Amino acid sequence: MMGRVFCILALVATLGGCERAGLFKSNAPTFDGQRFRTKVSTERSNRQAFAVTVHGVSKSPEGARAAGAHKATQHCIQFYGTSDIDWVVGPEAEPAAMPVVNDAITLRGACRDV
Repeated sequence: MMGRVFCILALVATLGGCERAGLFKSNAPTFDGQRFRTKVSTERSNRQAFAVTVHGVSKSPEGARAAGAHKATQHCIQFYGTSDIDWVVGPEAEPAAMPVVNDAITLRGACRDV
């Protein structure tokens, strides 16, 4: 009996760890039916200017652009309390301005001050 209880507890703990590790992303947003890995890069001294890299563009270029815009908006809200962005290379940019490198695109912009 104790063995079964231990096994069940171990299974629950393992599955909980999978969610934290990102193996089950049930609440992660999808864009054009796909999930994308995104990363925001900034200088610590100036988080206002940023670059968002979106991986997996080949799954859906439109979805990748939307995922990048979403991540940029999250960044600006977190650090500046606004979703207003001045885009240098934004989600509406021409494809030539946003080349795909290693199946990734990079959006660039700056959060507006409130």
